[in-house]
Amino acid sequence: MPESSPNLNSNPDLSLSSDNHDETGDLGAVPESSDELVEENLNEDTREDTLIEPEPSQTKPQRSLLSIATIVAFATLLSKVVGLLRQMAIAAAFGVGVAVDAYNYAYVIPGFLLILLGGINGPFHSAIVSVLSKRKPEEAAPLVETINSIVGLILLVVSILLFVFAEPLIDLVAPGLGKTDLGQTTRLVAIEQFRIMAPMAMLSGLIGIGFGTLNAANQFWLPSISPLLSSVAVLIGLGGLAIALGKNIIDPQYARLGGQILAYSTVAGAVLQWLAQVPAQWKSGLGGLRFRLDIHQPGVREIFKIMGPATFSSGMMQINVYTDLFFASYIPQAASALGYAGLLVQTPLGIISNVILVPLFPIFSRLAEPENWQQLKLRIRQGLVLTGITMLPLSALMIVLARPIVSLVYERYAFNQSASEIVAAVLVAYSIGMFAYLGRDVLVRVFYALGDGNTPFRISIVNIFLNGLFDYLFVDRFGAPGLVLATVAVNVLSMVALLWCLDRKIDGLPWRDWSIPLMGLTLASAIAGVASWVVLVGLQNFWVNQGFGVKFAELCLSSGIGLGVFGLITLQLKLPEVDGAIAQVKKRLGRFG
Repeated sequence: MPESSPNLNSNPDLSLSSDNHDETGDLGAVPESSDELVEENLNEDTREDTLIEPEPSQTKPQRSLLSIATIVAFATLLSKVVGLLRQMAIAAAFGVGVAVDAYNYAYVIPGFLLILLGGINGPFHSAIVSVLSKRKPEEAAPLVETINSIVGLILLVVSILLFVFAEPLIDLVAPGLGKTDLGQTTRLVAIEQFRIMAPMAMLSGLIGIGFGTLNAANQFWLPSISPLLSSVAVLIGLGGLAIALGKNIIDPQYARLGGQILAYSTVAGAVLQWLAQVPAQWKSGLGGLRFRLDIHQPGVREIFKIMGPATFSSGMMQINVYTDLFFASYIPQAASALGYAGLLVQTPLGIISNVILVPLFPIFSRLAEPENWQQLKLRIRQGLVLTGITMLPLSALMIVLARPIVSLVYERYAFNQSASEIVAAVLVAYSIGMFAYLGRDVLVRVFYALGDGNTPFRISIVNIFLNGLFDYLFVDRFGAPGLVLATVAVNVLSMVALLWCLDRKIDGLPWRDWSIPLMGLTLASAIAGVASWVVLVGLQNFWVNQGFGVKFAELCLSSGIGLGVFGLITLQLKLPEVDGAIAQVKKRLGRFG
């Protein structure tokens, strides 16, 4: 028998429990203005926004933002670390050769669907969280089962179509592969990999719905840790291949076999991600594998009203990835470089985005009514300032440390110094746009919370054309890094457009209060980057032997000093978000004193 249903309306907001009002537990205090905090008021307001007050027997103790963020951060960190190990294993086995180059093209559409539909903070996840957070617990199971059935049927058809039309789709994604003999080999491997990974279309939707269902029920560990299973499956597959082939694994004659292993293990990982959720949902009374087509079930129309525009909007952004690969197919090894560099950026970005977006999105949803817009603006500022505090210094450090980072992580066996140079240049381009990428996602979630998926969708349509134009203009001059710079430019313009639309939608934004701290953080990050670069150059001149241990020490020392400089400057800015977070950490540490 499943447990009693958890309260889907429980507020994962500021208070730990109803009898512990002194524990704010926020990610950082929220400023009413540049000088003043209103955290206590926000606690009361957000409690009142809960649509259905749970009975004590129906719900577990409420979790604070800091508690949720800690769970998500730790789980995502584990998942990202294993994902990085997976990518390191792929790099060591295949370098920038045929198997991994083909995989990057074959994975475009299945991976696009997995990120789009199955990712935390994706449209399926966002729609489910937005609706279930406001509904009675007893409505959850039939609603989730209905959505699973409808989406599963649609995506089953999509999977079949992907399998049947694999060849023309690969030619559409990478038309440049047919220009050389090596490209032809890569094309054939990519087509086979694409057919193997076609079932991921259906799995992606089920994974995304499961993530949203568990998050709405205040369960955050499993959705955040489950991507680890996908990486483990790939590592097991590569391990078996290495045992079977030994040092011959890097030989070109085994490129097809290597490509098959990559594809099959990727699908196995997606299956494991989905299966891991099923028992948790059933045990919590959130629905099982029952086939149900009750389209009149309350909430079905509301979910699809959000899910439809959100899916198209997110899909438009992923089309930009396809556009980049379209141009990359004419540049040897560019697809591999984009993949390797992208992972180095996505590892910290994925952790931090989950830490910020997962706790804040339900709060945005509860503050969506006009009478709560003042509090909503405080929360938006909080999200943007936290984005600046995390992304801006990371961006500066990754720009100046790109070459040693790539060398330390990837440079071994099939991955040589030449490959490191190619990937490092792309990593610099990616690093420039880290703040705009996450800042845009924060603003998109605000529009979803307001029930407006159309505005991000319209902006995304414009972005497709801009991305194609910028790719065309930048690729000849900058090569593969130019493709990334084009995306960065689009993300910056998208963020500006979203802010302008939001200003009109919620009766104005406090531009000055938001821009001053962000400008201060930008300056602090630039100074930190310079300090880190000076230390790195000094250490490289001091240590002539550049072995793994020396490289690791140089990175730790130079990045540590850079972050220290950033931290010291940031403390002088007197940001309420920073001061509040420090106060809470001291309070928690005091418990153990």
